[in-house]
Order: sequence, then structure tokens, then C-alpha cells
Amino acid sequence: MADKKKRRGQDEEPEAVDTTAPVSPDLDDDDLEREPTVIHDLSSHEEFEDDIVEPEPEEEPETLAPEDQADPELTLSDEDTALLDQTAADLVAEMRTDMLRAQAELVNFRTRVERDRAANRDAVIAEVIRSLLPALDDLNRAEKHGDLEGSPLEIVSQKIRASFERYGLKSVGEKGEEFDPHLHEAVVQLPSADVKVNTVADVIETGYALGERLIRAAKVVVSVPE
Repeated sequence: MADKKKRRGQDEEPEAVDTTAPVSPDLDDDDLEREPTVIHDLSSHEEFEDDIVEPEPEEEPETLAPEDQADPELTLSDEDTALLDQTAADLVAEMRTDMLRAQAELVNFRTRVERDRAANRDAVIAEVIRSLLPALDDLNRAEKHGDLEGSPLEIVSQKIRASFERYGLKSVGEKGEEFDPHLHEAVVQLPSADVKVNTVADVIETGYALGERLIRAAKVVVSVPE
């Protein structure tokens, strides 16, 4: 192998070796026979730096003003501009009308809901009171016969009547008032020379009304003119 290295060394021309670089004492003969490191001269880089040409900045395209960019064919005339303004005004007016109509419908809907709610409330109260009328009739008969005076039922009767009055319950049918077929139910008719119109002569069963709603018509005796 040493002979091959010698022949290769004879055939190839030796390269320049920097003799000024220190040699490490730990290197052996094989390391010394390896190809020496070539140190390039960096002084020539300055010449390349002078030859580098920086690219010139690209010129931005000239921006035209909006009036310069406008196409003469797309320019609106005064008539077209007036037409567009009128169309916009009509659209705003139409939208305002629709808004007012929707607002009015909402108010009407809210009014109907409140009215229906009040009507349902009165209907429920009327059904409850109608179911309690027989007990109220018994208390009225006992009061006419004097059975309630001085008894605990007198206080109970007063509380029940006060509770019904808070809900707007009122009695219908009074002796001597004019007969009204919408409020009175004629059980008996008696001819009389003392009346000129049909008149309630006596009340057999008191009627009741809750506000404008008639719960029960009064059963009465009617005096009719002769």
C-alpha cells in the first residue's frame, strides 16, 4: 500500500500547502499524507461585491383619479340621477308605511289578547259564582225569615257577599222596577189597574250579574196593565 501511495504522489502534482499553519503533534504519518486543506483568498470577494448590481425598484402604476377612470358611457345624466333619487325616496316611504302597518297590527293584536284574557277571567269567575248561587239563595231565605240574626251564619253570610261584591257581582230584580225581559224572567203575570207598563210586583228568586254579564235572570211576578 505504501508503494501505491508513493506512485500516486509521483503522478499527481503536489498542491500548495500552507507551511505557516501549526502542525498538531498528535497527527500520524497517514494524516500528514492526506490532501492538505486549501485556503482560498477572500480578498477577491470585494471585487465580486463591486460587480453586484442591486435591482431597481419597480415603478408603481400611476393611479388615475376617479373622474379620470370613469367611462363616459357610464356617466349618469341629471335625468337618471333624479330618477334614482325618486326611486330611493319611494322605497323609503314604502318601508315606512309597512313599518307603521306592522306596528298598528301589533297594537291591535295586543288589545285583542288583553280583551280575550279579561273575558276568559270573567267567564271563569262567573262559573264559580254560578255554582255557589244555591248556597247564597239559602242564606237570603234564612235572612228573610230572621234565622241569621245573632247566629254565626250571619257573619259567614256577610263575608260571602263581600267576597262576591269584590268581583263585581250585583243583584238583579227589585220590586217596583220596570220589567226588562233581558234581566227578568216572568213567572206570573197579574193584571193591575195601578200600572201603565209591565212592572215587577214581587221577586221570587234574585238574579245576579257580573259586570255586563248576566249570570242568572231574576224570577219575578209581573203586574201588567188591564
